[in-house]
Order: sequence, then structure tokens, then C-alpha cells
Amino acid sequence: MLPRTRILTWLVAIVGITVLGLFEPSRPSVMAQQPTGSVATVTGTPAGPTIKVDSSIDQIRVFAGPSSFDYPAIGVLLGNESAPAIGRASGREDWIQIRYQGVPGSIGWIYGPYTSLSPGALLPIVEIPPTPTPLSTPTINPTLEAAFIGQQTPTRLPTYTPPPTLDLPLFTDTNTNPATSVPTGLLILGLGLFGFFGAVISYLRGR
Repeated sequence: MLPRTRILTWLVAIVGITVLGLFEPSRPSVMAQQPTGSVATVTGTPAGPTIKVDSSIDQIRVFAGPSSFDYPAIGVLLGNESAPAIGRASGREDWIQIRYQGVPGSIGWIYGPYTSLSPGALLPIVEIPPTPTPLSTPTINPTLEAAFIGQQTPTRLPTYTPPPTLDLPLFTDTNTNPATSVPTGLLILGLGLFGFFGAVISYLRGR
């Protein structure tokens, strides 16, 4: 009986191992929430009329209003760059209002002749925004200005005084009778001859 019981036990063990090998343990299913809504897609083509900068221009400036003198520049658009167009300025139809991100109100103005409008687009007339006022008006305190700027006292220019009359000496000829005067050279020559003859006479007497 004992060997038979042992054989039966081995048979049950072998059958059990075989049955377990034929079946894989089931994996637990993962319950995850699936999205039910649709995801919005972003397209690069803006809806409505657009403007496009001419390719021959490197860039144009975007202003806060329809003027390059009364409004500050707020950005630039490069050549071939596009932007949504909103309208034209009242009384200044060369200026076009565009949608320009990154500035207060996302509104900017460009000069229309530098751009081309999308075919068939008709832009409405929009009002011109008020010109910006300066933050502060510099004023100068008159008392402080007077402390640094000295008051110049008026002085009279010196009057012109003519110099005294210059007395020029007058040289007059003291010889009143030029006919009787003996030249000085002739007088010296005569004295020289007189001395020569005196010397010759003395020499002859000594002999």
C-alpha cells in the first residue's frame, strides 16, 4: 500500500504542474480615463484680411498710432512677414491698424505703402487714438536758476581819446650864402698840399 500511495501522489503532482504550465496567469487590466473632448488645432493662417510686408524691404517699424512723429515706435515687422489687418485710420488712410502681439492692447499701426493687402480685403475706417502725453513737464525754478547764473552789471565802454599832436622837428640850412662857402673836402686837400710842400722845403734846406 505504501508504494502505491507514493506513486499516486507523484502522479497528482505531475498532473498539477502540467495544468499550471498550460495556463498563463491573467494580468490585471489597467483602468485609465480616456479623453472624451476634441483637441483644438492651431493653424498658421490668420482669419480675415491680412497685410504682408514687401520683400524688397528689410523691416518696417510699428507705431502706437498713425504717425511716425506723434506716436512712439513699439516694434518692427520683417520683410515678407504677415499680420492681421483691422482697419484704416480716419483721415490718414495710408496708415493701417494691425494686430500686434506683445504690446498693450495688442494693437499697432504701420504705413500702408510699404505693405500689400490680401486680395479682396476691405478695411473699415477706425478712429485715431489720442496722442500720448509726456509723463512730466520739466520746469526750472527761477530762484535756483538765479543762484547759478550771475547777473552781469553793465559797464560803459571806454571812450576814444585822440592822441596829442606830434611835433616834428624842422631842419633848416644854416648856410645863408652858398656861393662863398668852401667845401670841406677842398679845404682838407689844400691843407694836405700845404703840409707836403712844407715837408719838401724842410728837406731841401737840410741838405
